[in-house]
Amino acid sequence: MPRFMLVLTPDNEDGGYTVEAIGLPGLVTDGPTVEAAMERAKEAIALYFEGEDAERLLASGVRLDYLLAGIEVEVAIPEGLATPLPALP
Repeated sequence: MPRFMLVLTPDNEDGGYTVEAIGLPGLVTDGPTVEAAMERAKEAIALYFEGEDAERLLASGVRLDYLLAGIEVEVAIPEGLATPLPALP
């Protein structure tokens, strides 16, 4: 089963989280909680691939061969700016 990397961004205006899947252009969903947002992302990803062939997906910019890396940078975050959230397990 393929594994997809998600970016969950807190929605400061409406609450909840906006979700984007790395490598899947245009795939955006949301949910009121982290768990709900991730569940909706699963559904959205399944629909994203439903009925599509590789040629169309590649033409739309789909990339599944990405490399993720995390780095620590010693930097002063300006006061009032949200600090990065911890990674989910």
